[in-house]
Amino acid sequence: MKIHEFQAKQLLREYKVPLPEGLVAETPEEAVAHAQTLGRFPVAVKAQVHAGGRGKAGGIKLANSLDEVRTHASAILGMTIKGITVKRVLIETGVDIAREIYAGIVVDRATKCPVLMVSSAGGVDIEEVAAATPERILKIPMRHEIGLADYQIRQAIFFLEIPREAQKSFAHMLCALERIVTERD
Repeated sequence: MKIHEFQAKQLLREYKVPLPEGLVAETPEEAVAHAQTLGRFPVAVKAQVHAGGRGKAGGIKLANSLDEVRTHASAILGMTIKGITVKRVLIETGVDIAREIYAGIVVDRATKCPVLMVSSAGGVDIEEVAAATPERILKIPMRHEIGLADYQIRQAIFFLEIPREAQKSFAHMLCALERIVTERD
């Protein structure tokens, strides 16, 4: 399933995963209106393309005012990231980020089975991490008929060194991700 960030977040919200509020805009004016609707700053203006490295390419910016939202949306909309033209931006309430991780479920081409992939190198292009520092990625094969087992969730938590106070919500997020993938298969 290849979907944009805003679409993935819509799915995760259906499974009660807490996420920042966000709205999608196709014009700078719409981006400003959405920032007004969200009602607080900072907001993130995030390119919605099927490509990694959006931040490095200038496709993710923080805005502290409506003027900055307009400026960033104007710059991001129409830009090209890895050969893809940005047609939409996600305007999202800002959050304090203590740490970024990567978590995803992909299909292993060789076994045709789902694999949970997690990495402490979140916020960057996971393909670059895989090539340069593969030890920073944990791949956990899943049996399609069983899904994600409790011990596998604990394995991911241990690998990522998730703090005790965040383990329950992280486990909930992984289970939601697994249900999204298996229910839409």
